[in-house]
Amino acid sequence: MTRNGAILMLALAIATGCRVGPNYRRPAVNIPATYRADPLAGSSRSFGDLKWWDVFNDPRLQELLRAGLANNYDIRIAATRIEQAEANLRIVRSQLFPQVGASASYARNQTSGASSIIPGVSGFTRGVTSATAGVSWVLDFWGQYRRAAEGARAQLLASRDAEEAVRVTLVSQLASSYFQLLELDLELEATNRALKTRVASLDLTRIREAGGVASMLEVRQAESLVTTARATVPQILQQTAQVEDAISALIGENPRDIDRGVPLAQQIMPTVPSGLPSALLERRPDIRGAEQTLVAANAQIGVARAAYFPQIALTASGGTQSASLGKLFTPGSRIWSFGPDLSVPIFTAGRIAGQVQLTEAQRNEAVLRYQQTIQEAFREVSDALIAYQRTTEFRREQEVLTETYRQAASLSQIRYRGGITTYLEVLDSERNVYGAELTLARARLQELNAVVELYAALGGGWQQ
Repeated sequence: MTRNGAILMLALAIATGCRVGPNYRRPAVNIPATYRADPLAGSSRSFGDLKWWDVFNDPRLQELLRAGLANNYDIRIAATRIEQAEANLRIVRSQLFPQVGASASYARNQTSGASSIIPGVSGFTRGVTSATAGVSWVLDFWGQYRRAAEGARAQLLASRDAEEAVRVTLVSQLASSYFQLLELDLELEATNRALKTRVASLDLTRIREAGGVASMLEVRQAESLVTTARATVPQILQQTAQVEDAISALIGENPRDIDRGVPLAQQIMPTVPSGLPSALLERRPDIRGAEQTLVAANAQIGVARAAYFPQIALTASGGTQSASLGKLFTPGSRIWSFGPDLSVPIFTAGRIAGQVQLTEAQRNEAVLRYQQTIQEAFREVSDALIAYQRTTEFRREQEVLTETYRQAASLSQIRYRGGITTYLEVLDSERNVYGAELTLARARLQELNAVVELYAALGGGWQQ
């Protein structure tokens, strides 16, 4: 057999060599047939499949989402982790191939004549010039490096899934913060409306007190209502500014005013089925990332077990060496070396066994974390579905209650001006209206947040 044929056979043997360690198999998971509290259970379509611009129709919110996906620091940090994982994969894969290097050197030295054992021989000066190239290759008979590359590739995929998970979180955070901003606008609107009504009521009460129809107690009660409404305004403005600062940070900008678009009461979200629970394993990036982490941990077992077996390294070098630069490339100046290097572990005091045990325990932990991630995902979807149903029911009832309180307040004002009732009835009616309007604004916010949480729980919102 020729030298080239031997090298080819050796390469084929390495390429088809065994890989120690277990091959990856997806662990068994308990997947429900349908989501709990899903009114459209059994549909293959899913709310999580929609693009975020199909879910959030407010143009101002869409601008914020585009800015956040482009400039958010968490996303940019996640992108650098992908670059790190790509570089690590290249480093690990390089171990599968021969390593080639070259070197050149020149040395000149003076020997001592006093050290010579031959009388009359003096020292001499000698220069040596050399140029060599070398190849080293650790043969991957047991698949150690292939397992390591398998693990590095899985870590790369996990880092990409982690970036998608950051995008899902960012979309939900921005949408929730924006809706909170709109809800605070509603609170401020209701407070200013209540303040205007209470100021007018206070003026009327003072006129009635001056005419002897109302008491000073009624004046003080009317003043307390006005003061309470005025004190609420700066609190709402403070919360509004802080939410605007939070949104600015999410889009990677310094604190600034945030423009509003569609009012909270006019926000419309699509109603789409949740889809099949089995599809959640492929849709949610955190589940995919947990599985890739498991794949990487499983591959490390093979890396650890390969240490039990002999390791063979081939090294070869060749070049020229001469005392004269002019004779460096003559036929007589050639030098070369070749030899295999075999290393066999004999006694390691349990180091290899401990490393195998460690990687197996890490794999077992990754299995449990993968199963836990799936279970937590199903819980989040179920919670969001229940929240959406109940908050929608509550919002509808609160709308009816708020309208009832408004009508009652209007009747109380008429009765008070006609002298039929005291101001205490008016006081209670106005408090009821104001409280009901604030509760209705918060109910609308909770309903929208439930939709946002469902969208995120289903793995939606990261697509660009």
